[in-house]
Amino acid sequence: MISRIKSTIFLGFIIVTCMILFFPAVLIWLVTLPFDKRKIILHQYTCFWGALYTRVNPSWRVKMIDRSNFRDDQTYVVVSNHQSQLDILVAFNLFKHFKWVSKAEIFRVPFVGWNMYLNRYVRLVRGDKESIKEMLAVSEERLREGSSVFLFPEGTRSDDGKVKPFKPGAFALAHKMKLPILPIVISGTVHALPKYSMKYQGTHNLYLKIR
Repeated sequence: MISRIKSTIFLGFIIVTCMILFFPAVLIWLVTLPFDKRKIILHQYTCFWGALYTRVNPSWRVKMIDRSNFRDDQTYVVVSNHQSQLDILVAFNLFKHFKWVSKAEIFRVPFVGWNMYLNRYVRLVRGDKESIKEMLAVSEERLREGSSVFLFPEGTRSDDGKVKPFKPGAFALAHKMKLPILPIVISGTVHALPKYSMKYQGTHNLYLKIR
């Protein structure tokens, strides 16, 4: 009962802050429009926005391991396992520049999805061959501009935390662009926020390790 109340309060906090924090994002987008094509400044603000939820929740402790392996002077195809919706918020704690590849449905979420459009993140309709081609083409464009691209090559969240077979897109992209793959391992999120759940319970260490 207590965990359900906490979860409801935290979800309410997320909704309210998303509405509030979207408007500074629009202002940043407008001010930096003439000189920041890659949206580096806006993405840093978005990292603050996303990381905020992992930092204010007393049940979660984010631990970054070998963050320095993500070099600022190198463009990567970033790949990670995918256990939970929480993985995205944990990854924002990197405060490194990249473009998310995300399913198209998220772009339709008010405030959050609108901010993703402003950031020039890459949308994908899962299972749609034409959308996959478009995603790869847009990802190539972002990489040529010097922005790393972050993908979950499993294509969806794992039900049990075990790594699913990888789809080939990320690796084909890295091969074509002759860029290094940056592997990331996220752990702990599957227990903190399992798939199909919005209930937060217990205290969890959330690890992000860059290989």
